[in-house]
Amino acid sequence: MSSPLWYTVGEMRPSHQLPLLGLLLFSLIPSQLCQICEVSRENCSYLNPLVNTMVNSNYNKGIQSANILLTLRLVGIQNQRLEQQLTQQIQEDMKKRESETSSGELALVILALGACKNLDEVFIRDAHLVSKLGEKFKAEIENMETHSDNPLTNYYQLSLALLALCLSNGNYSITNVIPYFAPENKNYYFGGQFSVDTGAMAVLALTCVKRSIEKEKIEADIKDLNKINVYITSLVNKILSAENDGLFGNIFSTGISMQALYVSSNYYKNKGNCQETLHTVLHNISQGAFHLPIAAAQILPALMGKTYLDVNKDCSSACSPVEVNISTDEPVPVTPTISPSNISVNYSVQIDKVFNSTKVTVRKGSVFLDVMKAAQKQNKAAFRFTMEDSPWGPYITSVQGIMANNSDRTYWQLLSNGQPLSQGAGSYVVKNGEYLEVRWSKY
Repeated sequence: MSSPLWYTVGEMRPSHQLPLLGLLLFSLIPSQLCQICEVSRENCSYLNPLVNTMVNSNYNKGIQSANILLTLRLVGIQNQRLEQQLTQQIQEDMKKRESETSSGELALVILALGACKNLDEVFIRDAHLVSKLGEKFKAEIENMETHSDNPLTNYYQLSLALLALCLSNGNYSITNVIPYFAPENKNYYFGGQFSVDTGAMAVLALTCVKRSIEKEKIEADIKDLNKINVYITSLVNKILSAENDGLFGNIFSTGISMQALYVSSNYYKNKGNCQETLHTVLHNISQGAFHLPIAAAQILPALMGKTYLDVNKDCSSACSPVEVNISTDEPVPVTPTISPSNISVNYSVQIDKVFNSTKVTVRKGSVFLDVMKAAQKQNKAAFRFTMEDSPWGPYITSVQGIMANNSDRTYWQLLSNGQPLSQGAGSYVVKNGEYLEVRWSKY
């Protein structure tokens, strides 16, 4: 899934690098700050971990790699070998499983292949990708009309599809579509809380539509334009209300939120707001929070002053490949000198009011998924599960044979000591004595 809805950074530890970062933060802020909050040219080295994570990772699924290609092109980081590899994989995947792609996946493909005026636009045109996205977007809207406002996928993907259609001059009906993006719509909420990254993607899409109307690229009633302005303002206020220590929602939704604020708010005209965001994000970079390529790809554009609305422009940035040190060295595996000790954790599955619980022993440093596997070995009937790979790591699709379902708005929620986790099953490192739970939930 393209949306990082289940992932937040865990409790942050003090960083030995923070004093240095604190001294440099004022140099990170542009001297004439407008509405962006980008890292300055002389401090591009702080972004090296993000770029190298994307460049040196292995990519097996082309469509899932569209995020990476989009970011590399958008921020002007040139790596011909990787670009060719990703482009070829994406095009091959589209030829093999075009009908299986979701609206959000196809939107990402169009944005990635079409970014920054390159020759891949020919493939988009010849494969009629924009018109096919229009059909998928229409199917999402039709499903909402007949299934209690539930799209086939989710609102993040729906917003991403609208954004790609807008930027690619695709067909959609403003009058029919805009009402579904009202801020009070239930699809902006997940587990009772406003989904910040979903709201931010909607702001980008609505801003694109607004600009198209204002430039007279598309026709619209003045009432629709007024609605769009009201919706954008309301969504931005919801994003800002989720701010904490410079982050919006969580560390992984902050990048797309920064993009939304760049195009719709004067928030970063306040020097202190920019300082706080950069301080926290750079700290998280130094702590390895963005070790997944997709996580790095989603935060990098905002840090380099870019938004997805820039895809049709000639792309460049303050941080050229000279300033950003692109390492092509393969990571060297580190062999631990001391064998890891075992820890004991409590694990349960809750379906409605029925609980199945057990205690399992795993190696120190294990992740949530390791606990699930250990429990499944103990009692397959009670703890069996299935998963699928996603750009954000393993995604739990079923437990005890009960499948998560977008149409029913159901999913398997991961919790620790009764608190929802936003890190995935393959990322969250468990602790000794912890109470872990997988809960059948609705959003």
